[in-house]
Amino acid sequence: QVQLVESGGGLVQAGGSLRLSCAVSGRSMSTYAMGWFRQAPGKEREFVAGIRWIGGMTRLSESVKGRFTISRDDAKNTMALQMDRLKPEDTAVYFCAGKRYGELGEIVGGTSMDLWGKGTLVTVSS
Repeated sequence: QVQLVESGGGLVQAGGSLRLSCAVSGRSMSTYAMGWFRQAPGKEREFVAGIRWIGGMTRLSESVKGRFTISRDDAKNTMALQMDRLKPEDTAVYFCAGKRYGELGEIVGGTSMDLWGKGTLVTVSS
């Protein structure tokens, strides 16, 4: 059974940094396009960042561009989200997800992902 497990969430002051990790078990993630999504209280889930399964091309939402970086290590079956200059509006539960042979356009939509983690909470205080 394939599982995605997020870690690294927590409480941080505005302007600070956190690094989220997503560990994939049960299958190699090398053929999966991967993404990070978040859901704030009372809001819909939204796309944050995606990384293609081959070539390493990435895409970030406008709200995090220049502050967040997505990366993957297929040898370790992990994906990361480096979050810098955090803002209170970044407070949300962050989820990692994967789509086999997915393209970035599909990741942005977030509706056709094959795998989802259970999420990790990020709280940014002002």
